[in-house]
Amino acid sequence: MLTWCNLKIRHSFLDRWLGILTNLGGPIFTIASTLLISLFAPQPWKEAGWRSMAALTVSHLIVAVVKKKFMRPRPYLARPNILTGRVLLKDYSFPSGHTTAIFSIVVPFIMLSPWLALFLIPVAVTVALSRIYLGLHYPSDCLAGGLLGSATSLVVTLAW
Repeated sequence: MLTWCNLKIRHSFLDRWLGILTNLGGPIFTIASTLLISLFAPQPWKEAGWRSMAALTVSHLIVAVVKKKFMRPRPYLARPNILTGRVLLKDYSFPSGHTTAIFSIVVPFIMLSPWLALFLIPVAVTVALSRIYLGLHYPSDCLAGGLLGSATSLVVTLAW
């Protein structure tokens, strides 16, 4: 899947589009969006925003520990034929922090209003695929990130 996603479907449109969409899982978007919703949205969205922020925080700590434990090199560092985007990361690959982050913030909103899954799950999956397309993660990194983000968010939301 890494070869197919990174090499076989290359296109200038996807380079630009996925290069932008990948940022939806980055720290600027995830922290800013959850904080803005937590502070300014009406209830019950405000509550979902705080749950998302808590899940994002907890999942980020877990990702930091797991990355140091597994120390898996990024695909573009391990395989010379992998194409990359403009931003090259030097930390470890497993699990995908962007994928973990986007899944951790969408789950509380989906639990609040299940119809949002029709929009939010495709967005989160696109962020995960963008990480593979850009040569920054293996598919297993993104799968683990999606599961970790979702599970953390589910636990935080149910324990709230």
